[in-house]
Parts: sequence; structure tokens; C-alpha cells
Amino acid sequence: MKITYYGHSCFSVLAGGKHLLFDPFISGNELAKDINIDAIKADYIFVSHGHFDHMLDVVTIANRTGAMVFGIWEVYEYFKKQGLKNLHPINPGGKASFDFGTVKAVISQHSSSFPDGSYAGVACGFVLKTTDGNFYYSGDTALTLDMTLIPGWAELDFAVFPIGDVLTMGVEDAIQAAAFVKANKVVGVHYDTFGLIKIDKEEAIQEFGKAELKLYLPDIGESIDI
Repeated sequence: MKITYYGHSCFSVLAGGKHLLFDPFISGNELAKDINIDAIKADYIFVSHGHFDHMLDVVTIANRTGAMVFGIWEVYEYFKKQGLKNLHPINPGGKASFDFGTVKAVISQHSSSFPDGSYAGVACGFVLKTTDGNFYYSGDTALTLDMTLIPGWAELDFAVFPIGDVLTMGVEDAIQAAAFVKANKVVGVHYDTFGLIKIDKEEAIQEFGKAELKLYLPDIGESIDI
């Protein structure tokens, strides 16, 4: 599968012949200033929760591409009010099938509110099974024993975890999360964007290596194959 990193927690996966985009926050990210938002391809957009740094560019990209936008019920209703038509609600525990494969929403231990401070439901992550492979994006989360359920739903080729600490898991907990979900390849996200979540990338890679895990930290705009 081809993964392209757009900064913070935004990335896309080319799988099942479709471009799957997650948590688009680009135009507000100074570190992603060289990314041309109008060139990003998307057939489906997955939104893990209501915080601005995970959904700022959803409407712009969805309007241009016609991509179907996924989110829990409150996120679904929010984007409906923003004028989007191609939407699909999915709550934690729910699963749906599409032309790329299946997506299951799972709980994430994190807060969630819309930019105006209103209630945005619960945060979630996504487990995707595609014809090219399977992966899990946890969304913003703490380490949770709920992750031990995921190998029962899918044998993962890789997982995507936040590693910036303070507001989400840090490196140590992300290593434990990889063990819980039985993934030996991890793409790290949600780090360096803000002062609170800056990390030592080389040290993080070394810590994952000590646990016999591969941590991928692609540059913003870089594509990798897993």
C-alpha cells in the first residue's frame, strides 16, 4: 500500500484502487505550507473527531473531489450543515462495506469538540480491510486495552499511531499499542506540529527498534510503500 503523509495526523493510503484520506489539516499547518491542497486526491475522507487539527480542510477537499466523508453521527450532522452531500455516518462498533473493502469504527480515548466548542460526540479510530492489505488508524488516543480486540477483526499490515505525547499517546505507549494490535510496522503521526508535541525523531525510531518494531516517520509530502 502507498502512504502519503501531509503533516500532523493527515495522510492518505492508496488501497483497493481508491485514495483514502484521513483527518485533513493542511492549510492551517505551517509545517505543511509546501503542500498544494488542490492536488490531493481523495475518494473517501475519514474524520476521527471534531478537533480543528483533524478536520479543517474536509469541506474544501470534499467539495473539489466529491469524496465520501465518514465520521460519527455528530460529525456527519456537522458536515451536513456545512453543505456536504456525500456523507456516511459510522459510530464505534459499526462496520460498513464499500468498493475498496470494509471499514470498522472503534473507540478512541480522547476528547472531542467542534471549533465553536460544541459537542462533537466521541473520538474514534478506523480499522480498514482492503484488497491490498489491512491497517488501523487509532486517531488521537491514549493507550487502551480496547486495542487488544483489533487483531480479532483484522490481521494488520501496519498501524498509524500518534506519538507526540501530552495530548495523545507518546512513544512508550505507542510501542505497547503496537503489541496490543499485533502490528510490527507503525506510521507515527501527531507530533512536531505544535510546541507541546515536539519529539526527538531519531530517539523515537531507536526506541521502536529496541522493541523489534519499524517506525516510519515520512517527511511531509513524502510517499512510502508498506
